Amino acid sequence: MRCGYNLKDWFLSFCKTGIRLGISRLNGSTINHTTMLKNYIRIAWRNIVRHKAYAGLNIAGLAIGIAACLLILQYVSFELSYENFQEHRDRLYRVQQDRFDNGKISTRWVDGAYAVGNSFKAAIPEIDRYVKVIETSPVVSEIDGRVVKTENVFFASSEFFNVLTMPLLAGDKDKALLEPWQLAISESTARTLFNSTDVIGKSLALNRNSNYTITAVYRDAPVNTQLRPAMLLSYESFRKLYGGGDGDPETAWTSDGCLTYLTLLPGTDPSVVEKKFVPVVDKAVGEFMKEYNAGVTYHLQPVSDIHLHSNFIGEPGPTGDGRTTYLLLGIAFVIVVIAWVNYINLATARAITRAREVGVRKAIGSQRKQLVMQFMTESALLNGLAVGLALLLMVIAIPGFNAISGQELTVNLFGSRSFLLALAALFITGVVFSGLYPAFVLSGFKPIDVLKGKMGGTSQSVWLRKSLVVFQFAASLLLLIGTVVVYKQIRFMRSEKLGIEIDQTLVVRPPVVGVDSTYLQKMGAFKNELAKFGSVKAVAVSTSVPGEKVGWNAGGIKLTGAPVSTQSQYRVIGMDYDFIPAYNLKMIAGRAFSKDFGSDNRSVIFNRRGIEQLGFSDPAKALGKKIDFWGEVYTIEGVTENFHQQSLREDFEPLIFRLIPDVRGYMSVKIPGADLQKTLSSIQSGFAAYFPGNTFEFFLLDDHFARQYKADQRFGEVFLLFTTLAVIVACLGLFGLASFTTIQRTREIGIRKVLGASVGSILQLLYREFVLLFFVAFLLAAPVAWLLTSGWLDNYAFRIGVHWSWFVWPFLLLIVLAILTVSIQSVKAALANPVRSLRSS
Repeated sequence: MRCGYNLKDWFLSFCKTGIRLGISRLNGSTINHTTMLKNYIRIAWRNIVRHKAYAGLNIAGLAIGIAACLLILQYVSFELSYENFQEHRDRLYRVQQDRFDNGKISTRWVDGAYAVGNSFKAAIPEIDRYVKVIETSPVVSEIDGRVVKTENVFFASSEFFNVLTMPLLAGDKDKALLEPWQLAISESTARTLFNSTDVIGKSLALNRNSNYTITAVYRDAPVNTQLRPAMLLSYESFRKLYGGGDGDPETAWTSDGCLTYLTLLPGTDPSVVEKKFVPVVDKAVGEFMKEYNAGVTYHLQPVSDIHLHSNFIGEPGPTGDGRTTYLLLGIAFVIVVIAWVNYINLATARAITRAREVGVRKAIGSQRKQLVMQFMTESALLNGLAVGLALLLMVIAIPGFNAISGQELTVNLFGSRSFLLALAALFITGVVFSGLYPAFVLSGFKPIDVLKGKMGGTSQSVWLRKSLVVFQFAASLLLLIGTVVVYKQIRFMRSEKLGIEIDQTLVVRPPVVGVDSTYLQKMGAFKNELAKFGSVKAVAVSTSVPGEKVGWNAGGIKLTGAPVSTQSQYRVIGMDYDFIPAYNLKMIAGRAFSKDFGSDNRSVIFNRRGIEQLGFSDPAKALGKKIDFWGEVYTIEGVTENFHQQSLREDFEPLIFRLIPDVRGYMSVKIPGADLQKTLSSIQSGFAAYFPGNTFEFFLLDDHFARQYKADQRFGEVFLLFTTLAVIVACLGLFGLASFTTIQRTREIGIRKVLGASVGSILQLLYREFVLLFFVAFLLAAPVAWLLTSGWLDNYAFRIGVHWSWFVWPFLLLIVLAILTVSIQSVKAALANPVRSLRSS
């Protein structure tokens, strides 16, 4: 028993002693590591304070790069966030339609055939739900004596709130749009009309002829979505209004205008569903399409791709540009990499001055990993200070950036998860990428060589530093050339002749109330009254005006008697007699519409592109020919020259002008040199007298047309801003290399001066190396810039040619900036006293 007890006691004592020793060592190790970390931070801070200029350059370069990168990342993040709020976004799609004539795509629609949704749902079990959405004209309501016009109005089928995420404040999402004459309105619309959201059951008269009952109020759609309806009218109301006789939209395969959104069952492959569209379409309209040598196909667009990758006919809202977004994303990373490279160059430039410090540390026992940790801590501290300065720069820059980019960023984004993740990623990557190489270079000095004064760098490190400078200036030159090309293209589009006169034109939006059989009489009287004003040169009415897509598309048009295989699709503009002379369209054959010819209601006019599509190279030969137009026969009376209906990004389209004396559309009022406010007041009074119950809305046509270039203009300004920042940061990096080179050659410069070298010859010697690097950067950047800018310009139907001078001038500008930057150190070294240079080196 005694022996057993002693053995047990000894074992417990051994275990307790081992645990005590383990804890003691662990505590010692922890304390030692903590102490060393504090020591690293203390030494790093002393170095920063001691070398304020060096630290300031590093922090400034990093801060500018980080701030610029974060701003662009927020812009890109917003562009990529479209439809992210949709509950079913991973299986939510929009049906996109392509129509063909003679085997070639003639039109590409997002608001396609009305029968698509119900037909596909009935035949394809993988489809979960679908909704039909049909855009309609703005509506006018009269509330308590106020006339309120509401835009963004759509008809929608009953599954709208189950397919698309739009939370209800009141109402039943399953019943809100189930019956005819039901209406759902947005929160802001409810407050505009009733100053309240408690409106369920209220009646609303639209355009004085249709009474709807409000059955739901939904939250306003967020800004990062394309479809933002102010009002939703039930689809059954649409069927009642427009589906009489044989025109039921449930079976309409040849009429376009219906957006179809659908959700697939979880796990469904959309490509499999697309293949199943084919037999459904063939069964419904296959024979009809073959008879007219036409065709139609349907595709599924993920809703998350719509904003950046869709620009088809019938888009219910503005879309973005995927190429521009990803290009800006690339610029963001280029700028921050230039900033990191700048840090590396500045750090290696100081390597010589810190060599003795490293040599002494190693001589007294410091290990290399400790030195690496010391320099990495210094990198972390500098990057941390740069992050703080970057946030301050962002606070200052956000208002200006919003004005340029059109974004609505606020300081609240600093608290968002995505921003904090991006900030952390930039900080960690910056510490590692920019700090690791200098840390290994500095810690790699041999103490004996350093203490003997042998501090020359290896050929590998010299080539790396030079390569980094080449990269910086190649990237900067690439951005500069891109900026020049962007601005040249924008200037070209803004200054090119359109072929149609849009200056000094005031356009009044069409009335929506009181458009009945008396409309032609009212419009005639209104135009006659306006003609009495000396400031009004002409008044014309049309279904479309320059600066927007022509909404009227007509297919199946061909020469009378020609085979069906020759039919094509055209865009149609309905107009009165005054449109062509008012806009000064150039007639290249035949004549314009005239009241002197009573048969003009059966006449049409083509543009040059339209006649070419019809098969005539000589416009005069088309005059008098008959065409089949939707079951009617029309005579070609004239041909106009092509003109730019839309921006120069778009090609000329084949157009048909059709005379409609009582056309319901835009009123274009030509007011050359007039007192706009006085004339506008007179026009508004006349409009109110002849079209009571309508809101008076107008725009200046040149502003309306220029709005098409707003996105390009913003892109150019953003591009210029960040190109400038990239060049500034690159110049800081060049300053670092100039410092390094000048310090390395201090003894050589002193000897040359003693031997009689002039300041000019010494400067030439120092400049030569950098100029050679710039030429290498130019040779690398020029072909890449040519490829990228040519690819970007290919997005425009009418574009400039890339000129050689647009490469040379940015290069010369960069040379001047670089020489000025290098001169800060080079001139100082060249003017220094050679005796002092030899003594200090």
